[in-house]
Amino acid sequence: MQQTSPGGFKARLRQLGRRQQWAFMAALCERLMPNYGLYAQMTGQGDSAALRVILDLAWETLTVRDARIDFARQAEKLAELEPPGDDDSFGARRAVEAVVALSTLLDALQGELPEAPLEVSQVSMSGVQAYVEMSEGAEDDDPDQARARLRSHPLMADERDFQDAVLEAAEGELGRDALKALRRLGRNDGISNLGLSLG
Repeated sequence: MQQTSPGGFKARLRQLGRRQQWAFMAALCERLMPNYGLYAQMTGQGDSAALRVILDLAWETLTVRDARIDFARQAEKLAELEPPGDDDSFGARRAVEAVVALSTLLDALQGELPEAPLEVSQVSMSGVQAYVEMSEGAEDDDPDQARARLRSHPLMADERDFQDAVLEAAEGELGRDALKALRRLGRNDGISNLGLSLG
């Protein structure tokens, strides 16, 4: 299904209930995980297993009605997993996006944050944009040409379709089976929003 106009997409995001918002963000976080994993693998920095535990706890909150998880403590642990501030490499920036998205989810789990799903959506989109610009940017492009190339790029089209599919799933009844399906959708066979995988 094609994504509706950006206004329509954002309006639908804002209409989600809190639990639906969490599910939408958790699925997008799943798809960002391989970017962090690749950074950790290539640099020896970070800990993708620890990041996985934190995201798993977020899913647990969605599936276990009375789960009692200290997300303030998880946020402290997450802050320790962020790449060093002085690492400005492409891989580090994409790993930071995974941490920022998960941090936004943790913040939302601790209180009302109506704009959080949109923030996570934009974090994922901006990573794709940076990747496209790095791999295919032409120095002499004017802004209109650059925007047109970005819009028509297969990775950006895939990102829009993916987010639309996640939103559509999150808008439904989120029973246990629906959450499992949404998590599978987010994992995307281990392929990130940049088309990268650890395998």
